Amino acid sequence: MISNIEFFYAGYCTHPEWTVLRGGNFRNARFPAGFSLIQHSKFGNILFDTGYSEKFYAETTTFPFNIYAKITPVYLRPGESAKKVLQERGIDSGSIKYIIISHFHADHICGLRDFDNARFVYSQPGYALLKRKAGFGALKSAFLSGLIPADFEGRTLAITNEGKINISSQVAPFTEGYDLFGEGSIVLVDLPGHAAGQMGALLTDKDNARYFLIADAAWKSATYQKLRLPSRIADVILHDKKKYLETLGKINQLHINNPAIKIVLSHCAESWKDL
Repeated sequence: MISNIEFFYAGYCTHPEWTVLRGGNFRNARFPAGFSLIQHSKFGNILFDTGYSEKFYAETTTFPFNIYAKITPVYLRPGESAKKVLQERGIDSGSIKYIIISHFHADHICGLRDFDNARFVYSQPGYALLKRKAGFGALKSAFLSGLIPADFEGRTLAITNEGKINISSQVAPFTEGYDLFGEGSIVLVDLPGHAAGQMGALLTDKDNARYFLIADAAWKSATYQKLRLPSRIADVILHDKKKYLETLGKINQLHINNPAIKIVLSHCAESWKDL
């Protein structure tokens, strides 16, 4: 049972709003690198993503990855990494038992090396597509291999078909998910399109409140609420635009069908104010 869910961010990047929202303004907007702390009565402290850390700067000093740092300016104040934020809350990094990785873009995995005791939950087919990429191929996928711990694969908690369940009664039009611990509190849902192997997490807490963490399936709330799409320039970073639009349509329908479910985006500053 989930006893508590808290939402934080570890740094932010900036882009003109119009790049992620057609009709948006031309001023630079902040996009927080969100991560979540899920406290489970049986399975301990769990993170959903990790946001940025100082390691981003170290991994983007050389060509071609310095292009990443120039295109996506990153701002991280001292003490703002996930590890430091949690320490301020009295939570030691060694107490994190699992990290759910929504996808492998740098703003979601920069903190992985800070959590030595965690097991990693992620899409293995998605990771398999990325791990051998280097140079411009890795850059296009926003994948910095130096952020991956050396013992990463040995600490994997595999997602298997044995955990697959029907979730259509909970979050239609989504139909299938992976019951992580077999007790219904954390169900992983495939959200293809934005990045290879992107997953979201459907959470049910002790009060039966439900949250749907959708990572980067949308960057702004208006995108899934009103289907205001990103600009076409954003297509460059999409893994599969057709699947992105299909996923976005499902989230929009879920929002209409079941507005009681709190949909949590990783980077929407406005929605983070409510959290």
